[in-house]
Amino acid sequence: MAAETGSVLAPAEVERPASLRYAWYVVGILTVLYSFSFIARAIFSLLVQPIRHDLHISDTQVGILVGFSFAVIYTLLGVPLGRLADIYSRRVIIGAGVVVWSLFTAASGMAQTYSEILWLRMGVGAGEAALSPAAYSLIADYFPRKRLATAISVYSIGIYIGAGLSTIVGAYVVHFASFHPWWTLPWVGQIRSWQLIFFVVGLPGLVFVLLLYTIREPGRARAGPKPVAPLRQVLSYMVRNRWTLFALNVGFGLGSLGAYAAGAWLPEFYRRQFHWNIVAAGKVYGLSVAIFCSLGIAAGGWICDLLRSRGRANAGLLISALAGLAIIPFHFLLYLAPSARWATVWLIPSCFLAAVPTGIVPAAIQEVMPANMRAAASGLYLFIVVIIGFGLGPVAVGAFTEHIFRNDAALRYSLVLVESTACLLGAAVMLTGAKPFLASLKSLRVWNAAHLDSQIR
Repeated sequence: MAAETGSVLAPAEVERPASLRYAWYVVGILTVLYSFSFIARAIFSLLVQPIRHDLHISDTQVGILVGFSFAVIYTLLGVPLGRLADIYSRRVIIGAGVVVWSLFTAASGMAQTYSEILWLRMGVGAGEAALSPAAYSLIADYFPRKRLATAISVYSIGIYIGAGLSTIVGAYVVHFASFHPWWTLPWVGQIRSWQLIFFVVGLPGLVFVLLLYTIREPGRARAGPKPVAPLRQVLSYMVRNRWTLFALNVGFGLGSLGAYAAGAWLPEFYRRQFHWNIVAAGKVYGLSVAIFCSLGIAAGGWICDLLRSRGRANAGLLISALAGLAIIPFHFLLYLAPSARWATVWLIPSCFLAAVPTGIVPAAIQEVMPANMRAAASGLYLFIVVIIGFGLGPVAVGAFTEHIFRNDAALRYSLVLVESTACLLGAAVMLTGAKPFLASLKSLRVWNAAHLDSQIR
């Protein structure tokens, strides 16, 4: 078990993991928690219609509720929580985050007004901001560089397991609850049927947080000598590698804008365009996300590690850009499909390609940062990706539908326009980082050698 003194970890006091098998066990635990975080995050996409009806709000307000309100607090806390994860126990930080987002998700089931659920949604974002910066840092300390993209891709599968399960299970819960417009819960009182779902998806997280007690904190030995990097040093290093970080963060942020827009609105697209009920839409979309996005992210990590082992050090950027360009034709085929059957056919490659960069981009960021700066860099990455992707994607689609096309049935055109433009821009930005990324790898080797030499002296 890791030794902790005043909660600050010293590398010499922490044991390295005993085996690669144990490292994969840690990834499994983190993936479970990541799945629950995305269940809490993604459940709103299935509740657009009842929330919109009961709270008397517009599509733009739905977009703010689904994405922007969450993104604001998530991004504000992501960098400072990442900084804390570079200093204190990452396991403790993750555990506190799980408790916070679980409680705020459940509390959303008691909201009676738009403003109440908006503030509670921000609380969910506060809890979830603690997870990934610390998790990325943990995984990078458990795995060698040649397996890092695969390991982080497996962890990131939690996104799609969580989003898929929330859509599938939520659809059936919505259907079941529709037979009972009102429910009475002990200590809570009478609530609407859609509010019950927040209790169902929020409270189990309080049980699964106990899994964190079965893992131990690894050392940060590969970072170099100092367990805590001064903030000025962290910022200086990021500035020197700004073009690499810009390409990875902003490029993937733009690509994720399309993915988050789809996640927020695709079930509603099936309902409005093809008049599907919520169970059918939730089952098709949820299964597609859970299966084909998971395959896409796993394939992306495996191909990236394979290409890097053959000398293509910047494979992550190139694969991400290629996936962003390849998905654009499928956006048109999906959203302009003449029938639900054809839309579902084109949903499969769309899900696969959308997921490909999701694990390899954060892995690339871990590669170019000293280990005692990784969580802070991950916090910056999540700040940019969430504010661009989750903050703007759902809102952009809602705003285009409401203010540009001024027709609920035009949702399909909003989706194809927003997603295709975002993916094109994201791929272009990714490609600009191919050469700077190689320079950043060289910069890291020089940095580690200099600081190790400084420690020896």
